[in-house]
Amino acid sequence: MEISVIVPTHNPDQSRLQATLLGLRAQILPAVQWETIVIDNASIQFPEAPFIADCAPPNLRVVQEPVLGLTAARRCGMREARAEIIVFVDDDNVLAPDYLEQTRAAFSRLAQVGALGGKSLPAFEIEPQIWTKEFWPLLALRDLGEDELLSQGLCPSGADQNRYPLFAPIGAGMAVRRVSLQTWLDRESNLSDRRGKDLTSSGDNDMVLSIMKAGWEVAYIPKLSLNHLIPASRLTADYLARLNHGIQKSWAQVLLAHDACPWPMILRWTVPLRKLKAWFTYQAWSSSAARIRWMGSCGHFEGRAAD
Repeated sequence: MEISVIVPTHNPDQSRLQATLLGLRAQILPAVQWETIVIDNASIQFPEAPFIADCAPPNLRVVQEPVLGLTAARRCGMREARAEIIVFVDDDNVLAPDYLEQTRAAFSRLAQVGALGGKSLPAFEIEPQIWTKEFWPLLALRDLGEDELLSQGLCPSGADQNRYPLFAPIGAGMAVRRVSLQTWLDRESNLSDRRGKDLTSSGDNDMVLSIMKAGWEVAYIPKLSLNHLIPASRLTADYLARLNHGIQKSWAQVLLAHDACPWPMILRWTVPLRKLKAWFTYQAWSSSAARIRWMGSCGHFEGRAAD
């Protein structure tokens, strides 16, 4: 058993979960060398066993995690996993057929790397409006080109604080060595992460920073590729505004928690005034894109606030 694939899911969309499981079934790495663990995270509606069996790889098992939240589901999956390499797959990710094989090969030659990821390419349900492209990174979409990128320590020579590598792996398709994430697994965290309809998302960043604090590096491997299934509901202005607010708030919070925040903390009573000023700076009334940018700045101020 070389790789454990962990798929957290909460009230999954059946068509997207089916595509995810079929993508795992299509992996060229023989199924006897890896396992699939689907974490049913406090779902009210979850597919019946026959549906799962029709599309899942033969090495799948379903585990219940009653505590709602992506971090709780990932921790549950790690405790259940039997392999030393862990691959986190969202329930709307379709891995390229060689994803697990490429993951194994990358870890084999990069002994200092504790976590790696690659391309997360969009598979849109509908053709997105052009103005939304600015916000696609919020949807965990990325293509950083064809060159491998490798970090050089969390606090580079001459730096006065930790620095987060902007090419560090995102949660979609993140692969880790279990040993590199052990301190994260063993400690509790009050950082917010996806929990039901809550759109905060510091869990991925918390894992990356924990791995690098333990002395490991992170890498971008372009040979790793997945399709991220994006439903029409995630391309609306209202959703993107909520998403930008949640991400920017939790981004500031996780950087502060790991001594990697480039911005000073601010007094909480100043937050409403800063939001009001930003309303005019961004001209938030002028377009959907402007309102989304303003909502992100509001989350940023909230994340930096201290009593």
